[in-house]
Amino acid sequence: MPQISAAIQAAEAEGRIPSSVSLDYLAQSRDQPTKIAILFVGALTFVIVVARCYARLFLVKKFGWDDGLAVFTLSLYISIVALSVVLIDMGSGRHIEYIQYVLTLTQVDNTEIYDFVMHILYTTALFVCRLSGLAFYQRLASRHPKISLAIKLSAGFLIAAYLTQFFLLLFHCLPVTGLWPYTWQPQIDDYNCISWGDVYVANSVLSLVCDVMMLTLPSMLIYMLQVSQKRKLQLSLIMFPGVLVLVISCVRMYLVIIGQWSSDGSWAYDPMLAIETSEVGGTLIALSIPAMKSLFGSWFSHLKAYSSRAGGTSGKPSGAAHRTYGRSWETGVKLSSLGNRTMDDAYKVNIGAGEDPIAQMPTSDRHQRSRNDNSSEDLLMDAGFSQENRQLALKHGIRLTEEISVSSSRASGIHQLGR
Repeated sequence: MPQISAAIQAAEAEGRIPSSVSLDYLAQSRDQPTKIAILFVGALTFVIVVARCYARLFLVKKFGWDDGLAVFTLSLYISIVALSVVLIDMGSGRHIEYIQYVLTLTQVDNTEIYDFVMHILYTTALFVCRLSGLAFYQRLASRHPKISLAIKLSAGFLIAAYLTQFFLLLFHCLPVTGLWPYTWQPQIDDYNCISWGDVYVANSVLSLVCDVMMLTLPSMLIYMLQVSQKRKLQLSLIMFPGVLVLVISCVRMYLVIIGQWSSDGSWAYDPMLAIETSEVGGTLIALSIPAMKSLFGSWFSHLKAYSSRAGGTSGKPSGAAHRTYGRSWETGVKLSSLGNRTMDDAYKVNIGAGEDPIAQMPTSDRHQRSRNDNSSEDLLMDAGFSQENRQLALKHGIRLTEEISVSSSRASGIHQLGR
């Protein structure tokens, strides 16, 4: 049996609660689990965005527009989480009878104003976060004119959708107000308002379309890559956490419909707050995971180095090592493209023995190469001459650089040399 709060007891003492409404019913609450869910997702999002910033600032040493927009989104998100907790504590997610009979009119006004501010921040946070995603995709697709054009068109659509959502919220009532009066509030006759459900359903539909668009862009990037199916699958797993965001967006629309057209609409408000905060947090997480490639790469390289020292090395290369190196050679050189080149066109390849190509570079180039190996700019490239393959080649006395020109007329010679 739920505990009867002091607010309910006070409302009963003042005669504000009809006899047909039980105190146990008014005491029902989903506040605690909702707050736990909101704070958990908020903490997870904060940790992941901080890890992303660390990777970009201290490992890659490049902090782009996408990173800056993600940090700005995080600041908005923290405000949204705080306001959501305040709204829950004020009783916004309780039964509609609780709001009507237990809360005072001033408290109801405050819940409506806080809700208005929170949803302005929520809409803005999603918009800025999606712009961060577009900036990240543009950085990856800078050499793909068609995808770059699609990203720019998507940015225009995002701006138009955000302005529509913003003005729907701002002008939901005339004259403009932060209130959204219930029929039993005295201000109901002071404003000409669009229904809460109409505005939120319209905004939810636009948000869903934006989420579909944000999921389509990385799929286009991956589809157009000329890499192995295995590599495409790996990239899909990394870049498609946005599917979860899409599901969250659909659930939010369902809860909005319940909230407007159910007789006890406020009972769906707590889950809707959890879904909305999860949507912003999930979008931030989905767009931060690919940008954290450098951090994962750094961890994995340390683990591999430790494993190599602990297990020892063999002087004789295995067949598997030869096959791995062969794949790297074919991917890096891309001999299949030689037939499209003229006789004078050349590819840069070099084979030497027993020296480390990175160690022989000038210091500045060496640092740049090291950063690029683990940066997110090469996320959409095939494995090529990866750091792992360079170390494997060095282990077996093979030196790889990109120095000597090999013309297309000598492709057959290269094929024999690759064997």
